[in-house]
Amino acid sequence: MSGQRLGTIVRLELTQRTRSIAWYVMLGVFGCLLLIVTLLSFLAFGSLEDQQGQAVYSTIVYITLLLIVLVSPTLSGNSINGDRDAATLAPVQVTLATTGEILIGKFLAAWVTGLAFVAVSVPFLIAATLAGGANAATIVVSLVVLIVEVGVIAAIGVGLSGILARPLFSVATTYLVVAALVIGSLIAFGLLGATMRTEQVNNYRAIDWEQYQGDDFPCMPGEEPSADYPCKDEGQLACGEWETYTYEVPRFDRVWWILAANPFVILADATPTTFDRGGYPVDLFGQIKTGVRGAQQAPEAETTYDECSPPANEETKTPEEIVDETAPSWFVGLGLQVLLAAGLLWWAWARTRTPARTLPPGTRIA
Repeated sequence: MSGQRLGTIVRLELTQRTRSIAWYVMLGVFGCLLLIVTLLSFLAFGSLEDQQGQAVYSTIVYITLLLIVLVSPTLSGNSINGDRDAATLAPVQVTLATTGEILIGKFLAAWVTGLAFVAVSVPFLIAATLAGGANAATIVVSLVVLIVEVGVIAAIGVGLSGILARPLFSVATTYLVVAALVIGSLIAFGLLGATMRTEQVNNYRAIDWEQYQGDDFPCMPGEEPSADYPCKDEGQLACGEWETYTYEVPRFDRVWWILAANPFVILADATPTTFDRGGYPVDLFGQIKTGVRGAQQAPEAETTYDECSPPANEETKTPEEIVDETAPSWFVGLGLQVLLAAGLLWWAWARTRTPARTLPPGTRIA
């Protein structure tokens, strides 16, 4: 593989993409949307004081990823079959450039094109960082994951453009594949988790309020009569009988792994989380990570609550404890995405290499 030939292909691709005015209009619209999101984020998180920068930064990164997911398939989904329809692919194939160089060059050009949108978001990310509170590790890791996700989406689009003959069909298929990773994984997680149900036993005992009349209500354990709370301290409370209820609860802990390949989950799970003093996340990265990690925990088989003797302190786990007790999955999901992208690129190479043994009906050669 020649670096010079590869660089020439990348340069030709980028020149062709940036020649259109529509490209700059798209970048301008992208920047305007980010400007609106940044201003609204600063207004929405203005009460967080020293944590404002982290909340705004995570919001901008997620909006950037969302917009790239919506735009990138259009930029990469017709890289190969679009050139074939325009009769510009065959002249390149008869040069010294190999099929692998052509494919990788188009992939790198699509990746750089997607990174242009990340570059547009940099001023807004800097503004969020200057607002204070942003962690250096969070900034570095989130940007690295964002750049890698842009490359994965570009590889999927280029691969499908080499596999499918029609540009419109390949662009639509790229959107479907990306939608399956982003939205389809959420739908599958919710539906499968709701169908895998298990029984949960709930034991409950309440105070027998019929034993008390009017304002003659009892003092709860640990409480004493006061002017604000004029309860009756009569010793032992009048308690009712224990009641047992059986419910069916969903088992999301069996299907949480479906979310591992979701780009937004990978971004959240890989990014280091900053917690406040109460153990709660201060940005979107931590909130999404907590939700996904919490899905790994199985529901309790039996729960008990006694109103006559409530626990002094609720034994609920903080998000920080949930994250510490569960396993990360971002590297598995990212590995699956890379395998998918690599497989599509290999298939595209097999369909694009010359001399071609078979071609789809109606395929234009030159």
